[in-house]
Amino acid sequence: MKTLYLIRHAKSDWGRAELKDIDRPLNARGYSDAYKMSSVLREKKIAPDLIITSPAVRAISTALIFCRNFQIDASQLIINSKLYDTSVKDYQNCISKIENNFSHVMLFGHNPTIADCAESFLTIFTEEIPTCGIVGIRSNAIKWSDFPEKKCELLFYDFPKNHLA
Repeated sequence: MKTLYLIRHAKSDWGRAELKDIDRPLNARGYSDAYKMSSVLREKKIAPDLIITSPAVRAISTALIFCRNFQIDASQLIINSKLYDTSVKDYQNCISKIENNFSHVMLFGHNPTIADCAESFLTIFTEEIPTCGIVGIRSNAIKWSDFPEKKCELLFYDFPKNHLA
């Protein structure tokens, strides 16, 4: 069994027009939501073996917060350039190349591609994933290369507004 957590980056800061899109940082709510959602997963005893992220600053920052909350050394974070401004096929290729010794993988990316990727695995999933939203997907695949072809099931779909104080 393989479990994939597709996570959209947390809320970014649009306040600096001179920055390229890839360089936009998180805003205050983004930092708060990333801590909140990583804590929600930790409380559910969900922990990744591997974390992969887009090279965008907002995605890396979100992934680093999850690393910190799961006590994973930041040097283990994998940055994959094919997860930025790309296609579902590129996301699926990234997933298919994950080493098979990993069973629980978190992948940080961007809408609409990350939502479309979730829909490609779960034909019943048609949501637009909000910032820092998480889709947990389990497959009966033994190898990551078989993940797209095997039956996938939705474990959960969660996002920050579900956890307002």
